[in-house]
Amino acid sequence: MRKEVLFSGFGGQGVILASVILGRAAAVYEGLYAVQTQAYGPESRGGASKAEVVISDEPIDYPKTIHPDYAVFFSQEAYSKYLHTVKEGAKVIVEKDLVPHRDPEFEKKLDLIALPLTEIAEETTGLSLTMNILTLGVLTEWTGLVSRDAIEKAVLDAVPHGTEGINRRALLKGVELGEKAKNGEL
Repeated sequence: MRKEVLFSGFGGQGVILASVILGRAAAVYEGLYAVQTQAYGPESRGGASKAEVVISDEPIDYPKTIHPDYAVFFSQEAYSKYLHTVKEGAKVIVEKDLVPHRDPEFEKKLDLIALPLTEIAEETTGLSLTMNILTLGVLTEWTGLVSRDAIEKAVLDAVPHGTEGINRRALLKGVELGEKAKNGEL
């Protein structure tokens, strides 16, 4: 079982942190093999950012995604650049407000949900920057990549001390949305 996950957006959205947390949840709390890689533009905030996580139940021979089974697009640039790399039938999450120009024909080949993730994070926690944690909740609950317990432990391990409560709220809101997606309610 090899599962490939692509996170992409722009610097400052927490793309890399989200991928590190998912990799930690898989490797540390699920006992799976996981490799996380990342690439980002020369600007730390605002530049293109991409992170990949490969999760497997056996040693991983190639650490990059080839045709992602799962993808998250937080920006138009990321969507435009990487959408066509995902495999047919992939589960894809799109930040609806930041990706206004979409490819409806290609999207028919995917299992895709588009949500105003930044707005939902802001309403849930008062901070738009918790959007990445909220999205991890959506992704993991919808896909079953890792257990709810594993992702929660990994989030609480990774976020700055003193922000555990707010990040847990974001995660649980994401889990709620992921459950709705799993039940076909989104």
